[in-house]
Amino acid sequence: MSNTSSHLSKWSVSSRIFHWISAVLLLVTWVMIFLYDNLDSNLYIGLHKSFGISLLFWMIARVINRAVTKAPPPISMPKWQLLLSQLSHFGLYALLIAMPMAGLLMSVYGGRPVDIFGLFQISVFVTPDRDLARFYNDLHTDIIWPTIIAFTLIHIAAALYHQFVKKDNLMARMK
Repeated sequence: MSNTSSHLSKWSVSSRIFHWISAVLLLVTWVMIFLYDNLDSNLYIGLHKSFGISLLFWMIARVINRAVTKAPPPISMPKWQLLLSQLSHFGLYALLIAMPMAGLLMSVYGGRPVDIFGLFQISVFVTPDRDLARFYNDLHTDIIWPTIIAFTLIHIAAALYHQFVKKDNLMARMK
């Protein structure tokens, strides 16, 4: 059965804003590291870190919003799909918090403060430790990065499946 927009419960305005700004922050952070890797300028690593920390704070606010904002009722789907949806959303939230935290810890354990858009710095608040810096680097780049790509692609694929295969207008809930 197909839902129309008039029968569909949307996410709250705040939840929709948090969702789309999270997506933009993530995309911009990815673009900055791509530019840093491909152009000869340290400007982009600084922006990558600034946007990454912005995403961390944004996600903390998003979790608070999610805790205090009522979710719309789930659309009709098999229980296994609902469970996978809930697990993948939880995974995305966790990864979107863990990724910038690991990046921050990589920097400070490497003895480098993190400048936030030239406005302020997060100073080195730990004793620098090269082994821990390497550990957080590996976690940030080799474990969380490919996992967050996979979860993001799963999230997008599921949304497109609902939109174009099931035609249940699920994506309208987040517009």
